[in-house]
Amino acid sequence: MQLSSLDLSDTTLSVSATHQFRRVVLNVHSSQYPSHNLFRHFVTDHTILRKGSKRSKQLLKEQNNVERVLQGKTAVITGASRGIGAATARRFAAEGANLVLTARTVDKHPTLAGSLNETAEACTGLGAKVHIIQADLADEQSRLRIIPAALEEFGTVNILVNNAVAAIYKPLDRYSLKHRRIMTEINVQAPLDLIQQSLPSMFEANEGWIINLSSGSKRHPSGPPYDLGGVKGVYGFYGATKAMLDRLTTALASELADKRIRVNTVEPKAAVLSEGADAVVGDMLTSSQIESIEAMVESILFLAHCKPEHTGRNEISLDVIDQQNLTVMDLEGHEPHRGGKSS
Repeated sequence: MQLSSLDLSDTTLSVSATHQFRRVVLNVHSSQYPSHNLFRHFVTDHTILRKGSKRSKQLLKEQNNVERVLQGKTAVITGASRGIGAATARRFAAEGANLVLTARTVDKHPTLAGSLNETAEACTGLGAKVHIIQADLADEQSRLRIIPAALEEFGTVNILVNNAVAAIYKPLDRYSLKHRRIMTEINVQAPLDLIQQSLPSMFEANEGWIINLSSGSKRHPSGPPYDLGGVKGVYGFYGATKAMLDRLTTALASELADKRIRVNTVEPKAAVLSEGADAVVGDMLTSSQIESIEAMVESILFLAHCKPEHTGRNEISLDVIDQQNLTVMDLEGHEPHRGGKSS
């Protein structure tokens, strides 16, 4: 069989057989827990608010009259051209953050919705100051430009969201050294590099928030006997990189606890459909199999302003929402998210 690959949400996904792809996407991040009935939402409305538009001005006026939890904070978000990264950027913008957004896709993608420029335009329409950086996280020199550029633009980094991910799906006996290196560079080395570069600024501020996006694929398969048919046997290395990121997260949390720096991971409880994944498998899913991107973003937002004692957690999105009694808001932070599958 020939290898096929697609770029989804600034994420490279590859599977050993084309016909498996439509099934494997569902398990990219899912923690393999049943979906929470309250949040059976589909993909958000990705309407872009143009700067200066009537709707944009109305929202800015309303936001000026309410407390915004990230007001004046500077957040760096990787993989922000589409999907969870772009949605997080929009919500952070609505909450008053300055944004440094990075991805490989700066201009419009030939087949997928979303680009870094479009995300930036949506965020400036919500009143945010935005700086974009095109970077390839698999390349050390490219990714090491991100934090210095953020510091030059805004003078500080308060929040780091390591969202970008590489997911190449093949059985381990066919996993090339090249692919192992790509996965390790993007999923493990890049987050740690960005964390290390961000820490001096956080030390100076005597606080900081680091959120690493994880995945349910890190969990060990049940057995023996093992049932590794279909897609279950092709994301072992991806899951291993996420398990490593989880362990680094708890280690960093323990090392940095006296510095008031919160370090946490969060993963979806059910499948979250980005634009790319929706195009491939959206017509195959029922509402009980998916989690809204708004719900995922709500949990990320909580971890971006949580108290110092809330650190070293490997969180699951909908569990955070339940435990903290959060209301899932739309990406403009304007009203509760209604959900529902789009037609």
